[in-house]
Amino acid sequence: MATEQSAYARARREGQLAVRRALLDAASRLLVEEGPQALSMRRVAAAAGCSTTVLYTLFGGKEGLADALYREGFARLTAAIQAAVATVEAAGGDAVAVAVAAARAYRANALAERNYYGIMFLNPIPGFVPSAESLAAADASLGPLTGAIRDAMAAGVLVVDDPRRMAEVCWAAAHGVVSLELAGHFPDPEVATDRFRTLCWAAIGPFLAEPMPPPLPAPAASPAAPPAAAAGTGTA
Repeated sequence: MATEQSAYARARREGQLAVRRALLDAASRLLVEEGPQALSMRRVAAAAGCSTTVLYTLFGGKEGLADALYREGFARLTAAIQAAVATVEAAGGDAVAVAVAAARAYRANALAERNYYGIMFLNPIPGFVPSAESLAAADASLGPLTGAIRDAMAAGVLVVDDPRRMAEVCWAAAHGVVSLELAGHFPDPEVATDRFRTLCWAAIGPFLAEPMPPPLPAPAASPAAPPAAAAGTGTA
């Protein structure tokens, strides 16, 4: 039964969409923290503070819940990229700025939604196969970037035979370096940002009609006093 402090009870006051998100968030946390064996309707209901009836009503069963988790991850990614692209376009940014914004949004979303990122790309649920509708939602996440690339081709900024091809190349680059960052291979945030910038620009560069310098400079490292200066001997 729901209590006033449960995720389910809090979400009910905000509407059905909030309830759905709260239940999926609870399920995604269980999956990451305890493994696929924890992804049972009873266990998720207990974690969210609701009855199993609520889960069955919304998702139909465990397979439906897994599919909803997969689709929710891509829905959040798509929304993040759309918002970033719209902001740059509203400010009059060019096609390169749009591509950069989309890349940044991809990384920011992955870092903020780590649980869903794992569900989307790491196959943590044995035997789960996304439905055709969920695969279509995943495919649609490239829509904003593909559209921006198509506009850039028309403006002569990019030279590419197929906008989808370039979008997939950029996606592969961003995904690769973000996956390494999430796995802990770039523990220094500044190093992670630099590697992301470098690889994404390497993916964009070959398609530019005219070469240009990278628009994403690596952040400056925090200055540290060298030993000589700390000892009072001065610096060169």
